[in-house]
Amino acid sequence: MEAIRWERNELYLLDQTRLPGSEYWLRYTNYRDAAQAIRTMVVRGAPAIGVAAAYAMVLAAQEYAGAADFTGSMTQAKQTLAGSRPTAVNLFWALDRMERCWLACGPDLLRLEEEARTIHLEDIQMNTALSKAGAELVPCQARILTHCNAGALATGGWGTALGVIRTAHAQGKVSMVYADETRPLLQGARLTAYELVNDRIPVTLICDGMAGYLMAQGCVDLVVVGCDRMAANGDFANKIGTYSLAVLAKHHGIPFYTALPSSTIDRSLPDGSRIPVEQRDGGEVTSFAGVQTGPAGVRTWNPSFDMTPHELLTAAITERGVLRPPFDQSLARLFQEA
Repeated sequence: MEAIRWERNELYLLDQTRLPGSEYWLRYTNYRDAAQAIRTMVVRGAPAIGVAAAYAMVLAAQEYAGAADFTGSMTQAKQTLAGSRPTAVNLFWALDRMERCWLACGPDLLRLEEEARTIHLEDIQMNTALSKAGAELVPCQARILTHCNAGALATGGWGTALGVIRTAHAQGKVSMVYADETRPLLQGARLTAYELVNDRIPVTLICDGMAGYLMAQGCVDLVVVGCDRMAANGDFANKIGTYSLAVLAKHHGIPFYTALPSSTIDRSLPDGSRIPVEQRDGGEVTSFAGVQTGPAGVRTWNPSFDMTPHELLTAAITERGVLRPPFDQSLARLFQEA
């Protein structure tokens, strides 16, 4: 399964707002429309956003190749894309890589396309490697709870949290996956369940509020989720509702893992309090798919992410191995060894 394609100098994105009802690919020929696609969650998931933004910078280079101020125009395009989603650090990581490329090679479209393709390929390779590391943590006949969508649709391919689940399932270890529906946009119901059903991995869809009772019934052996940005001390931002799951897992003595490529780690931030949390339109809370679910005029609060403190995290699964507490030390060693 894939969500991003680059074909004939154009960007194609699988419209995830239409899933699971229909698989519809949208074509993008300029970076402004690509930025809007990121903003409106046609493409979503931190790694996938980074990959899409890298290709969007190639679209910008195609537009500005003959501009008198190529560097200035590209910088403006980078700023437009950077403003699309503030929490996902892979966006900025990919844009910075593309900037280093265009500063070095100028309007060399082949070189810029090569760099974007490399970012895409590296993400798939990181996902595959971390999935193998994470699968070693999964016991036989495991019942796994996951939240939101951290699968092939949220990455360059394969997935982070779902990548771990896919690999463990291929090893015959997975008895059942429980997928939270993930309000308000139902990424767990629409996307995670969709991926798992397509892969013929056993999955049970639950409402978000059912997770605690499921744990109390002894039906969960571990929780594995994705990550949109991790600070230097191990605090991490992920889809709203992740923090609640971490608290519940701690109470019930259930291992709680996050799976992430090293490109999602932001060592410039000492802790999670510095991670910006995107606030989205309240209409996402009061309606869905054109159906009003809340009364007109009601106040809403709609942060897209929450912060899970490192004290609630059992381990972080990366392509370079599994990191354990104290996370400030294990994260520092991770980059020293790179």
